[in-house]
Amino acid sequence: MDYTTAFLDYLQLEKKYARHTLTSYASDLNQFQSFLLEKYDTGDFVEVNYPMIRQWIVSFVDKDLTNKTINRKLSTLKTFFKFLLKVKAIEVNPMLQHKSLKLPKREQEAFSLLELEKLSAYFEDSSFEGLRDHLMIEMLYSTGMRRQELIDLTLSSIDLEQNQLKVLGKRNKERLLPLLNSTLILIGDYLEKRKGLALDTEKLFVTKSGKAIYPNLVYRTVNSYFKKVSTKQKLSPHLLRHAFASHLLDKGAEITAIKELLGHSSLASTEVYTHSNFKELSKVHAAAHPRSLKKED
Repeated sequence: MDYTTAFLDYLQLEKKYARHTLTSYASDLNQFQSFLLEKYDTGDFVEVNYPMIRQWIVSFVDKDLTNKTINRKLSTLKTFFKFLLKVKAIEVNPMLQHKSLKLPKREQEAFSLLELEKLSAYFEDSSFEGLRDHLMIEMLYSTGMRRQELIDLTLSSIDLEQNQLKVLGKRNKERLLPLLNSTLILIGDYLEKRKGLALDTEKLFVTKSGKAIYPNLVYRTVNSYFKKVSTKQKLSPHLLRHAFASHLLDKGAEITAIKELLGHSSLASTEVYTHSNFKELSKVHAAAHPRSLKKED
C-alpha cells in the first residue's frame, strides 16, 4: 500500500492542510524513504524503528542543518506515524519517545536609552493608575528586578531612610537594591494616592479596587506604554531588566556587581546580557579600527 499517498490525501481531505504544507510533508517523507533505501535497503515505513530515525537525525547533523530545520522534518514523521497507527498499519509509534532537539535561545534586544527617554512624555497622568504605572516601569528599569519580585513587594520592603529596597528573589533569597532619588519621589507621590483606596493587602502595588496586582497586569502595562515608542515585536517587562544590565555595562559597571543587583546565583546567567553589548562593540571595532577591512564603494 502507498502509505505516503494515503497520508497526504488524509491531510488534504480531512484535515484541510494547505497545499504548501502538503508539498513540504511529501518532500520530507520522500527524503526519509530515500535514506531508508540507501542505509537499510528498505523503503517500507512499517519496518521503521527509532534507531533508524536516530540515524536520519545524525545524517542531518553531519550536513550542518539547524535544529529548527531538523525538528520540522521530524514533526512530519511524528504526524505520519500517528496516521499509520490510526489506520492500524503499525502497532507501535517509533516516534513515541522522541524529544525535539533544543533550539538556541533567541536574544532579545533591550530597550534603548532613546526609547526610555521618549517614554517620559507619556508619564504626565497624575491619577492613581498613572502614577502606579509610571512607578512600576521606573522600578523595573532602575533596579533590574524581576516581574514577580515587583509584584511581591510590600510596604515594608521600602526603607526610605536608607534609600533602599528589600527584594525577595528566587529560592527566597533576599537582596537589597539602592533606590534613585527620582524613584523615591515617585514612591512618595504614589503612596499619597494609595492612601485614598480601600485596601485589603499590604502589597505595594495594587489595583484601583485595592487588590494586589498580578503578572498579566504588569505585562500589559509595559506593553501598552512601550508600543508608543518602540517598534520591537516583544515588549515584555523582562526587556527592562535586560536594559538595566546592558546600560550599566555600557557605562563601565563591573559584571560581578551587576550579578549581585540582578540576584543571579552564577555569573553565567549575567553573561547572557553581555552578548548584545559585545555585538555592538564588534560593530564599532570593525568600523573604527584602522586595520579593519572595509568594502570599497
